[in-house]
Amino acid sequence: QVQLEDSGGRLVQAGDSLRLSCAVSGRLYSSAVAGWFRQAPGKEREFVASIRWGYGTTNYVNSVKGRFTISRNKGENTMDLQMNDLKPEDTAVYYCAVDRNGQVPMTRSDVDYWGKGTLVTVSS
Repeated sequence: QVQLEDSGGRLVQAGDSLRLSCAVSGRLYSSAVAGWFRQAPGKEREFVASIRWGYGTTNYVNSVKGRFTISRNKGENTMDLQMNDLKPEDTAVYYCAVDRNGQVPMTRSDVDYWGKGTLVTVSS
């Protein structure tokens, strides 16, 4: 059983940087994929970024490429999302997620475990 605890969300201004963290309890195999989704008010939850737990291969949605960086620390069982040059349209609840089977690209239906979410608000 895997449990995820995401944290780090807060109110920031446009152009600021913010780092989200996800603590993973339980074992993840190298083939698993961990990632971040976000859900803005009135919108569906969407994929943001993912990382292959073992190899570190990453994927990003086009709207965050060049601004967000996903990373993981296998020894500490943590995953981070470094978000730079934040924009008001990045405002959302961010959820960390794990797909044990490692499907790429990561989709909501493939996710086996979800964090509770952390709110990021970007003011203009």
